[in-house]
Amino acid sequence: MLKLNNVNTAYGPVHVLKNVCLEIKAGEIVTLIGANGAGKSTLLKTISGLLHPFPGSEMALHGEDITRLSSHRIVRMGISHVPEGRRVFPGLTVRENLEVGSSTRLKGFVMNREVENDIDAVFKRFPRLKERKNQLAWSLSGGEQQMLAIGRALVARPKLLLLDEPSLGLAPNLVIEVFNIIKSINAEGTTVLLVEQNAAMALKAAHRGYIIETGQIVKEGIGSELLRDPAVRNAYLGGG
Repeated sequence: MLKLNNVNTAYGPVHVLKNVCLEIKAGEIVTLIGANGAGKSTLLKTISGLLHPFPGSEMALHGEDITRLSSHRIVRMGISHVPEGRRVFPGLTVRENLEVGSSTRLKGFVMNREVENDIDAVFKRFPRLKERKNQLAWSLSGGEQQMLAIGRALVARPKLLLLDEPSLGLAPNLVIEVFNIIKSINAEGTTVLLVEQNAAMALKAAHRGYIIETGQIVKEGIGSELLRDPAVRNAYLGGG
């Protein structure tokens, strides 16, 4: 589905990603594990077109080159990005945030029945958002804002969903809820690339995982196998 080959990206003057190669197959949950500053968010921003890699880098979605495409064209091709920190529009209502997520599907920003159905589907998935559909996004709790950020991405009808630290700052019970949501989204046919601070839960949820250190992929494997790997456990899971 998505294939990256020798991807190099700078963030400002710093060369962050170094010859990154990875592949995500349709229907998978793939997780990217690494320490703070390892390049995880930079990789997601590169895939979604918010950052452009160096010449010579290759990124393809279903065999089609996306290396130099703008972010809005990448969204149209089927990749949605839920950034770290939610990044909802605080001065817009819940419903208006969802409408923004559908903007690449609209002609002249005129709502249509398909988009309305998809917004209704988000409200069905997240009943709390339906209850608060006319509230401004800033007034939502952290967990509700995360649900809104995911819902906004889903309205774009992604084939591949990029999730950057979806459990960050959430209470433990909400972390479990968010991971259940991720697994249900995947079960319904959406492929997921997950960056997550909770390495144990991410590897349990993922079909496969990649370990990134100082901008380089150093290990890959089946999620359950990485979970048992002594080196991974010592570095990211507190040993044991």
